[in-house]
Amino acid sequence: MKKVLPIGEIDRSWSLFLDRDGIINERIVDGYVRNPAEFVILPDVREAMAHLRRRFGRIFLVTNQQGIGKGLMGVQDLEQVHGYMEAELEFPFDRIYFCSELAAANSPFRKPEIGMALQAQRDFPEVDFSRSVMVGDAVSDMLFGEKAGMYTVFIPGAAASWPDADLQCESLYDFAQRLKKRTR
Repeated sequence: MKKVLPIGEIDRSWSLFLDRDGIINERIVDGYVRNPAEFVILPDVREAMAHLRRRFGRIFLVTNQQGIGKGLMGVQDLEQVHGYMEAELEFPFDRIYFCSELAAANSPFRKPEIGMALQAQRDFPEVDFSRSVMVGDAVSDMLFGEKAGMYTVFIPGAAASWPDADLQCESLYDFAQRLKKRTR
């Protein structure tokens, strides 16, 4: 259900949940980022992340990574990719959560299920989903945010549209710029 995202009220008491592929880095269509050489940061993401860090109290990455479940890569490969990402962005996430299970496993941690959100709340008890935003480019990202009671920001990518998103932006940078313009 579509809500109005109160951009002007977002402050350090809010949490931000970000999808990875298509939001932070270029999505490999029908494939997986298996090593740092395949991880290509999208334009202006560094600047966007710097502004988002000043605005949100907690920032989490939540990503489905069934390439691990398919045996195309290992957890260590994913950790190398994420280490590279954080170094290149000069940005440490509060925590990176991932689900490596295949979609067919119906894991409670695989988006659109909210296991990763609930884990973040257990790890950081101050996380309040009513003061949280999920940014993603896929239907599973939007359903994850909705099921958890978060606000949703849709960036066209894996899905062309999501009419129920609380806000639609062209990119993570566009979202950061909208926040910047609406600072209290």
